[in-house]
Amino acid sequence: MDIVAHALWSVAAGIGIRESLKRPVHLGWIAAWGVAPDLVSFTVPACIRIGRYVTGASKSLLPDGTGPRFDWVWNVYNASHSALIFAICFGAVWLFMRRPVLEMLGWGLHVLIDVFTHSGMFAIKFLWPLSSVRVDGKRWETPWLLALNYAVLAAVYLLLWRRRSA
Repeated sequence: MDIVAHALWSVAAGIGIRESLKRPVHLGWIAAWGVAPDLVSFTVPACIRIGRYVTGASKSLLPDGTGPRFDWVWNVYNASHSALIFAICFGAVWLFMRRPVLEMLGWGLHVLIDVFTHSGMFAIKFLWPLSSVRVDGKRWETPWLLALNYAVLAAVYLLLWRRRSA
């Protein structure tokens, strides 16, 4: 899933959690947690590639064989997209704070969505580090899936708006 859709799905889930549990959920934080797995994985390499491109050190934003290699990113990607790592972190924060930090559920939703919307080298190892099992899902950037995703998001937000206006 793309980062904008992750943020939108997380906020929609946050609204639903807030309304169903009658508990405060900070929508900015749930959105931040919803995009965090991708940001922690790809921000540094993206900034370095953009910097190399802008300064003329590289003629492409894509890997061109020059410049630094980012092999370490795959370990960060695996960790940030692991349902197991999410569950451990969520549980540890719950114990520390003595309450569930519901905003962190944006991270869990991110992992759940990505299990089915990533394939090939980006198919997530959702049980990492215990297992490398993956689901070869449908790529989120497939035109019909991308259109369907945003159409469903629009419908969800329309329903949330109508329910709030009623």
